[in-house]
Amino acid sequence: MTRTIVILGASYAGLVTAHKLLKHTFPSVQDIKVILVSLGTHFFWNIATVRAIIPGQLPDESILQPISPGFAQYPEKSFEFIVGRAESLDPDRNVVLISTAGGNVVQNYDMLVLATGADSIGDTPWKPKGSYDETKKKLHEVQERIKTARSILVAGAGVTGIEVAGELGYEYGKTKKIILAAAGESISLDRVPKNVSKSAQSQLENLNVKILFQKRAISATTTPNGQTEVMFEDGGREVTDLYLRTVGLRPNSNYVPRDLLNTKGEVKVDETLRVISTTNIWAAGDVSDAQPNQLLIAEKQAIAIAKNLDLVLKNKQPVAYKSNSGVNILAITIGRRNGTGVVGSFKVPGPAIWMVKGRTFLVEKMDNYVTGARY
Repeated sequence: MTRTIVILGASYAGLVTAHKLLKHTFPSVQDIKVILVSLGTHFFWNIATVRAIIPGQLPDESILQPISPGFAQYPEKSFEFIVGRAESLDPDRNVVLISTAGGNVVQNYDMLVLATGADSIGDTPWKPKGSYDETKKKLHEVQERIKTARSILVAGAGVTGIEVAGELGYEYGKTKKIILAAAGESISLDRVPKNVSKSAQSQLENLNVKILFQKRAISATTTPNGQTEVMFEDGGREVTDLYLRTVGLRPNSNYVPRDLLNTKGEVKVDETLRVISTTNIWAAGDVSDAQPNQLLIAEKQAIAIAKNLDLVLKNKQPVAYKSNSGVNILAITIGRRNGTGVVGSFKVPGPAIWMVKGRTFLVEKMDNYVTGARY
């Protein structure tokens, strides 16, 4: 009898899990079928969004690639691709309700992987915004607004905010007013040495980015002339042509029963990445509470889950996930020629960041994820 493994979400964690199972488990355990559920038909290389929003920098096809062709290599009986949204989950009945263009699908599973990620607050597609067409539309809208804006305010001085401000400063620092609103007294990135944060701040200032400190944005309203008035926590205000919010992620977990979530809406997992209080549900990536949100972390978690599913399918016990959380790796691009970062406690020089990440934002690696060639 075929055992069904349903994977909800086809971003980094979902794709990795699916390819690992089909490539490495299916040849020896052929009574399984992997069903991959995705909101859109295309995979979105969202780490490059900070550059893709700059008009003329990255074509759509360099960051959006069809998912299903990457799975044509596997036997037809072993795989199914569903374009739809998870609406509800019943762990007691091993059933997930999926809404599709053709109606609702009640999908049974023997094993379930939650890899639905997180959504960014606002319209800018730092994360996928629904379907392929919806994501592409939002991207084009931001590009057009950036093109016509004379002033742009970026709220949030985390990694995304710094990278966005750097891209804008590099392209428009001499022709547009670029502002970065930081909540703290200085640029202060989590889990990195102070000299990395100082380097980021200095590089942004060299690109003519004006940094407002102790300015935590709390609301934004549209003025009668179409501009945006941003209100800060300290009572201050700033009027700008374009407001780009880069802070705030919401786990895509509305379909998950509340008793499986923490107070942030993240899925609670144990040391094996299995969802707490369940026996056959696993979670990886931004939707889980295991680790901070990061591509390399999501990839590692997905590999670990695929390994544990392989073990369970072979009647063996799952093993604990090794997070290696003590090794901190962070690469921040600042414009198209520089950057800063850290490996462990070592500050990485800007040219190295440019070579590894900033030159292309790794768009050339997208195909290896989508086709599974990386695994």
